[in-house]
Amino acid sequence: MLAFSSPDPYVPSALWVWPFVAILLAIALLPLIPRTHHWWESNRNKFLVSLVLAACTLAYYHGRGTGVHASHSHNSEEHGAPTSAAAHSDSLATAPAAGVPRTPPGWPTVKAVLHHAVLVEYVPFIVLLFSLYVITGGIVVRGDIRATPAINTAILATGGLLASFIGTTGAAMLLIRFLLKTNSERARKVHTIIFFIFIVANIGGCLLPIGDPPLFLGYLLGVEFFWTLRLWREWALMLGMLLVIYYFWDRWAYRHEAPEAIARDEAERQPMQVDGLHNVLYLLGVLFAVATLDPSKAFPGTSWHAPPYLREGVQLAMAGLSLLSTPQLLRRENQFNYRAIGEVACLFIGIFVTMQVPIEILQLRGPQLGLREPWHFFWATGLLSSFLDNAPTYVVYFETAGTLRPPGMPLLYNLMTATGTIAAPLLAAVSCGAVFMGANTYIGNGPNFMVKSIAEQSGVKMPSFFGYMAYSGGILIPLFVLVTLIFFRG
Repeated sequence: MLAFSSPDPYVPSALWVWPFVAILLAIALLPLIPRTHHWWESNRNKFLVSLVLAACTLAYYHGRGTGVHASHSHNSEEHGAPTSAAAHSDSLATAPAAGVPRTPPGWPTVKAVLHHAVLVEYVPFIVLLFSLYVITGGIVVRGDIRATPAINTAILATGGLLASFIGTTGAAMLLIRFLLKTNSERARKVHTIIFFIFIVANIGGCLLPIGDPPLFLGYLLGVEFFWTLRLWREWALMLGMLLVIYYFWDRWAYRHEAPEAIARDEAERQPMQVDGLHNVLYLLGVLFAVATLDPSKAFPGTSWHAPPYLREGVQLAMAGLSLLSTPQLLRRENQFNYRAIGEVACLFIGIFVTMQVPIEILQLRGPQLGLREPWHFFWATGLLSSFLDNAPTYVVYFETAGTLRPPGMPLLYNLMTATGTIAAPLLAAVSCGAVFMGANTYIGNGPNFMVKSIAEQSGVKMPSFFGYMAYSGGILIPLFVLVTLIFFRG
């Protein structure tokens, strides 16, 4: 059990999780309250709430110092692992050992928190999302084909396949507008957008490190690039089951559409065309930068290390080239604007700062939680990934799993863990938990909110925060139980 108070002033009290909980409640409740509904629609007001709650968290850190183990801090920054700003030492829960300096209370600690929360974690996160959002916004998948259950299922399947190779953000932004256009004549389409979030924005990205941010962090921490291809069975099972469920759900919905809606859908058809394909080169440039310009690793085949933020600079350059080289007519046809990515940017700056306390508590107390079996890690990683961003949650449980050497489990070596190893079944569980259960809420993975925002701009009334969780709880949780029984029983 996590204590609500700690005798060590360098271990956060669980009470200081309240700013993070408050921002989650704001996202969940303010759109539902009549007096705040329109106020919350403004990204400026979302940003204001984020800043106020982030300031409360920083006020806590201003009043205390933070223990930083010199060698661990160096490794974390060098390798780009987004660990908690205040939890760099494996021994913070105990008295500080000799040679383990603590930053003094006040601005030094606040600066350390801001450095890690904003520069190490938030900036790479939002730059990648922004770049993919801008570039895919210049690719027009034109046409209005029939919105039959078979065609909708094929679009979702295509997105689920693409997600591992161009990232969940790239696949989601590439296909969401086309899916909305295809279903524009239908009244029953909310379930289609929800399954799109499940499949394209989350679960489809399981096969390669470029598919989803948690897996990319695993690659930075030493996991071989193609190791995640071993998760193809878990990926195929989840993808197959979701596509089958969706197909029969959409068949029912299609049969209950008004006859005039079906008539319009059949009459208002345009052949499928793709324009702006030169932007694929910029997508490849972003993926190249993400895969090769890690400052902690030598550029493939050389001894050269990229300077800090060159990776992000290249991504922004690719986005800039896309804006310069893509006719504005294509972006207008896509109804492209910055509202969706702005909403993510405004909310997640507060999320990344306020989540430093719960992430720190998990890093310090995680080994005391009694996690031993693969199913423990699958559910622990997954449930936290539903509410914390799934990338830092992955790192926490990656490190926790790396402290164990369970008998009978094959080990992976040369990793950045306390033991230098991790049990392969535990890594598989952590990886699947982070990627799969990021679909449980709108904030579990960055693309979720962008898809929701784009759908709402197109006139689709999406479920509230809790309404969406009703879908994910009823559809995904039973499937996760099945995945547990088949793959992660231990």
